[in-house]
Amino acid sequence: MKTAGACGCLLFLIIQALGVFSSDIDYIEYLNRTDPTKIQLYEFRREHPNPIGILTTSAGKIVEIRETKTLNSEPYDNSYFVDLLTHWHAERVPERIIYAKAAGAFGYFEVTNDVSKYTKAEVFNGVGKKTPVMVRVSTMLQNRGGTDLARESKGFSVKFYTKEGNLDLLCLNMPVFFLNDPIDFPSLIHALKRNPKPHLYDFNMVYDLLTKRPFSLYGYLWTMSDFGIPNTYRRMDAFAIHTYEINNKFGDRYFVKFNFRTEQGIENLPSDVAEKITVRDPDYYKRDLYNVIEKKQFPSWILEMDVMSLDDIKNIDYNPFDVGRIWKNGTYCTVPIGRLVLNRNPENAYRVAERVAFNPANLVPGIPGPQDLLFKARRQSYREAQIYRLGVNYNKIMVNAPLYSKVYNRDGVAPVRDNMKDAPIYYPNSFSGPVPYVDPGQSNEKLIIYESNAVDLEQPALFYNKILRTDEERTRLAKNIAPTLVGVYPEIQKRLMRLLTLIDHRLGKDVEVLLAKELKKPHPKPPKVLSYSRNLKSQQEFCPMKPDGHNNEDKAIDRE
Repeated sequence: MKTAGACGCLLFLIIQALGVFSSDIDYIEYLNRTDPTKIQLYEFRREHPNPIGILTTSAGKIVEIRETKTLNSEPYDNSYFVDLLTHWHAERVPERIIYAKAAGAFGYFEVTNDVSKYTKAEVFNGVGKKTPVMVRVSTMLQNRGGTDLARESKGFSVKFYTKEGNLDLLCLNMPVFFLNDPIDFPSLIHALKRNPKPHLYDFNMVYDLLTKRPFSLYGYLWTMSDFGIPNTYRRMDAFAIHTYEINNKFGDRYFVKFNFRTEQGIENLPSDVAEKITVRDPDYYKRDLYNVIEKKQFPSWILEMDVMSLDDIKNIDYNPFDVGRIWKNGTYCTVPIGRLVLNRNPENAYRVAERVAFNPANLVPGIPGPQDLLFKARRQSYREAQIYRLGVNYNKIMVNAPLYSKVYNRDGVAPVRDNMKDAPIYYPNSFSGPVPYVDPGQSNEKLIIYESNAVDLEQPALFYNKILRTDEERTRLAKNIAPTLVGVYPEIQKRLMRLLTLIDHRLGKDVEVLLAKELKKPHPKPPKVLSYSRNLKSQQEFCPMKPDGHNNEDKAIDRE
């Protein structure tokens, strides 16, 4: 009996510690069966059992309870109502053109291997060193309210808050990009987005541009394969695409590709499974990432770099700076750098995932960065996009702010923070304003990279025959392509078939056969509906109509 009493007392104390009482035991069951995304408000109330303060307007005026209603009053004399309404009209920044649907999380990067031989970058030197990071994961073409599970490339952007400034690595879940000429980028995105008249996705646009710019075929095959729909963001690798130049403290130059390798294992979803999940939960990826972090099952990735020396790149038979190819085995070595761990969800998703601003130009000493033309264009393009979305002071927004900053930039749309207070506003000056440093290890030599315009299908063929390892994977690729061609203009179909056949005869033949079957299928039947029939008889009884179309009340009015 004493033991039972002690157990009962212990249970009461546990329940009380959770913020509920024995009469509320159903809440314990609720917590046990519900995922963390759905109990966030309950958790907030448990942490704050009383209201967190008195309600105010944005100007700090405290709100009287009668101001929370506008009925039978003068609403525009109500400062709380006006403040609420006008802020609501402007509470969203412009949506990103691509990678708008996203989630974000904080974490850290820990160095696990000595790479001082290759780079002097402070963030990657000192085994055991931890650097705070913010990661934004996203899907390419969906609007903010779209589905996570669309068959398209996924973004994985990492912001390292280093002592030498922010380092941004913008990655995709595939190791190649869709184009190498930056002038094609606006047209590519226009073709992948919605046709402006019906405002619907149109594969005529996609395949027309794709067959006129065959460079894009390699990236296209990645998205149409199993890799196009990963099973959540934490079960995919991520690649920084470009070849980065790095250097050590002696000025020795190396050329690397940065790759994040998931420690959860790579998993992808079949199209039919993804469609079913989309119906049930279009936020499947976001929900998964939030839940595993709240459960302290922190997702992690190993950061490694594929390395070539300056002599190596002079003695290979391919262009190592080509963003549309992967490096050949045997021409590089792979060096692990450290481990990325995500361990904290943001307290406010908009404040982080929408306000964070990545820029591939955010580099640090020891990582001069890529030299290809596409990267140079991205340096400018990303900055302009962030200024448009967030204002010229976007780097002063908390999630973007570096650990250290001394600038001659002033004023502009808020936030301005301390606006550099009373420091000199021009450079050079004689009055102790911030001064630049000298980097003795920086090379004076510049690489000039010449890109090829030739159509090269070697890499798509390699993907089809080597990276896709089984016949089942190759068959699924063809099955994913064929249905998208059903509504495409025949001339464009033929152009694509020719290119697919040149990549591999089997690929072209499989898609051709599957497309023929798709074209023979009857049009989908109308969906099963739940109809609603108005009860006209009861309406007529309620408001009986006379043969002349007037009811009795109308007659009375006419007589008057």
